[in-house]
Amino acid sequence: MSNIPANNPNLKSWVEVPANSDFPIQNIPFGVVKNDQLTPRVASRIGDMVIDLKTLFVLGYLENLPFELSDFDGCTLNAMMRRGKKAVRDLRNRISKLLDANQADLQKNTHHLEQVLIPVNTVTMCMPVQIGDYTDFYSSREHATNVGMMFRDPANALLPNWLWIPVGYHGRASSVVVSGEPIYRPKGQIKPNPEEPPIFAPCRNLDFELEMAFITFDGKPMGDSISTAEAEEYIFGLCLFNDWSARDIQTWEYVPLGPFLAKNFASTVSPWIVTLDALQPYKVDTPKQEPEVLSYLKFDGQLSYDVQLEVFIQPENADETKICTSNFKYMYWNMAQQLAHHTVNGCNIRCGDLMGSGTISGSTPDSYGSMLELAWKGTKPLKMNDGSERKFIQDGDTVIMRGFSERDGVRIGFGEVTGKILPAK
Repeated sequence: MSNIPANNPNLKSWVEVPANSDFPIQNIPFGVVKNDQLTPRVASRIGDMVIDLKTLFVLGYLENLPFELSDFDGCTLNAMMRRGKKAVRDLRNRISKLLDANQADLQKNTHHLEQVLIPVNTVTMCMPVQIGDYTDFYSSREHATNVGMMFRDPANALLPNWLWIPVGYHGRASSVVVSGEPIYRPKGQIKPNPEEPPIFAPCRNLDFELEMAFITFDGKPMGDSISTAEAEEYIFGLCLFNDWSARDIQTWEYVPLGPFLAKNFASTVSPWIVTLDALQPYKVDTPKQEPEVLSYLKFDGQLSYDVQLEVFIQPENADETKICTSNFKYMYWNMAQQLAHHTVNGCNIRCGDLMGSGTISGSTPDSYGSMLELAWKGTKPLKMNDGSERKFIQDGDTVIMRGFSERDGVRIGFGEVTGKILPAK
């Protein structure tokens, strides 16, 4: 996949791209936009400009590609994604060529440019994908160890199965929302006093979880499995993912069947899906896995990705404070192993399925991917720039996550995923 033309680090565009932009010509992500003049439609992005792919198609710039107008004229990416990996790769290469400084076809046609290129600050970003199913993994060894130390026996922090399988659970697709949508504090049963019965109340220990998520193409028929060697052919792209978590609700409910109300109230995705193709230059080794994994989880080559991640909390009417710096490459189980495990029993994956990585924590306290760990169960409050402290997320707080990969002077970014917490209804 190193021969993908759109990934050429030497490419320059005739569209102005601000320094340190997440969206140079080498990115070409996909999302869905709308405004008062435009119905929802598929778009890409370069710098601070959105590329209207529906109009680009109508004007004839996407000829000889296996797409129809309806693939770009809709409120999700699903129809476009159903054309498959090669079609999307060819589309990204075509867009890249049209934006190349050495190509005049679109550049010289000012009448078309006005229709195709739209300032990003004049559009609303929509939920990019219709998610059929959502699975959340638990694949950071550091995170699982920290949680195990807090809530179980520190000497046996990891459960016996953790080093053998990519542990996961089925989440709630209906409450996955796009960046910017506010989240109401959830309510449920909590047990503040271990000696007394539970009470019904708004969550007191509301948390974020720093994750990335991948979106799938259509998989194989039910009964068939996807191998680690095939897995990346079934992955469309990645986004930033905040899997909100009600820690006190979860503590009471999770035995014996795991997270339920503590998770299903909301999860937030970033609006631009960065293709797996665009991330190929940023591949790195997966952390060493011991004991040796079972045969269906073995893999060759580099299948982890170097994505720098940051989390900020912005209290109401105050500046943001950076509270975490982590990296996607820390994950013990990579995406190919997650997808292989998910399908090894014959489970069928569908176009638009979302797979959360699980909380991404590193080995140092500033790289922990949740408030639970950063403030260590509330015992080490975090100081905000406005002088206030946080053990967990407060009403009025906005949580902001950003992520990017950088190598050889090329930065491929995801933009940001944000969510503001409103008081419980």
